[in-house]
Amino acid sequence: MQLFWHRRDLRTTDNRGLAAAAEEGPVVAVFCFDDAVLEHAGPPRVAFLLDALASLRERYRDLGGDLVVRRGDPSAVLPRVAGECGADRVVWNHDYSGLARERDEAVRAALDDAGVAHEQFHDAVLHEPGAIRTNAGDPYSVYTYFWRKWRDREKDDPAPEPTTGDLAARGEVLGADATGELPGLGALGFDQPEADVPAASTAAARELLADFCEADIYEYGDARDYPAADATSRLSPHLKFGTVGVREVYERTEDAAAGADGEAERESVAAFRGQLAWREFYAQVLYFNPEVVTENYRDYERDVEWRDDPEELAAWKRGETGFPVVDAGMRQLREEAYVHNRVRMVVASFLTKDLLADWRAGYEWYREKLVDHDTANDSGGWQWAASTGTDAQPYFRVFNPTTQGERYDPDAEYVREYVPELRGVPAAKIHDWPDLDAAERDRLAPDYPDPIVDHAERRERAIATFEAARGDD
Repeated sequence: MQLFWHRRDLRTTDNRGLAAAAEEGPVVAVFCFDDAVLEHAGPPRVAFLLDALASLRERYRDLGGDLVVRRGDPSAVLPRVAGECGADRVVWNHDYSGLARERDEAVRAALDDAGVAHEQFHDAVLHEPGAIRTNAGDPYSVYTYFWRKWRDREKDDPAPEPTTGDLAARGEVLGADATGELPGLGALGFDQPEADVPAASTAAARELLADFCEADIYEYGDARDYPAADATSRLSPHLKFGTVGVREVYERTEDAAAGADGEAERESVAAFRGQLAWREFYAQVLYFNPEVVTENYRDYERDVEWRDDPEELAAWKRGETGFPVVDAGMRQLREEAYVHNRVRMVVASFLTKDLLADWRAGYEWYREKLVDHDTANDSGGWQWAASTGTDAQPYFRVFNPTTQGERYDPDAEYVREYVPELRGVPAAKIHDWPDLDAAERDRLAPDYPDPIVDHAERRERAIATFEAARGDD
């Protein structure tokens, strides 16, 4: 008997660990709600998780098996469930954060003490951390060089789904009434999210993937930067929780590339693949530098004197900074538990440069509100914006939120969607909002706030602060 432990791989298809367990079968699948992990969760992600687990259990039952659900410390739960099932081996897929690796080491030790074999597989990435290195054998700290090797490496095919014969029959091992019920949000200690959380299932992920690869992927190279176009895949929560396998996603991009009409469309497909590579680059950074979740990656910028202004931070969180594209992004976050990628960069730059607030405050807010929060991606992205991370935005390049809005939301469609106070204001006035006089702002949109800072002044202050931290003359 094989016990397969699900974590961030909530699917039966293209699941390398599950496929390996099925080869030795029969398999009993288990998921464990770990309070140490839930401490770092937010309502949108837990809601998505519960939906994904309900879908996963339904799929197992369609195949004649079931999903065992437990709550507790996995190092205590898994040996106990293995004993109840008579499992010879426990199998799971790797995760790469420091917390996950500590948890896995504790589980391995507990299983060793119980005399139960175990094995782990790399599943969440196409190339495991450390597989792509510099010619000197070091992990890459510059994305471009990582990408050049990543794109040329052969990719594995999707792993097969277990068949009915590979699974322990439902009720055969533990009994149908011993598999455990899925808890609700309240039972796990969470309120209902204020955002509308997307459907979580392999079917939902495949529908998004199919729609994206049919059309938007061919314009992705240019259209991805324009939030009103909504030309991104929206697959990020599915990749985070593993409701779709990354090999399946990559395989669909191969089909799209083969069907591309000309070099421009092929380059757009490559641009999307580049986002998959960024995901794995940041996973590698986290794997070799687990402290980047709480510490600046760059040694010479660890003494940045961040400001602590609770009122400015609160205005940023509410989407009431008086900079329209920033506020649209922060309100999209609260409404959808998601922010368009270009806008994520703009709002992160505004927080860390205009407000000179510690990037960790932004990271924590995203961790609470995003449905697709991923430790590697978000710590990497926030440190990129803050100019403290590996291969980060240079500290002297400070996004101008007005220019960003004019360039990537020229008709202010995105802003008007999420900032209703500005829906009757001409686009030119929306983009000029920080430069309008107070009387005109009050006439155009009396309920929308004045800008809370002067961008030009704050830009100069941010540059001076970083130069001081670096010891520049």
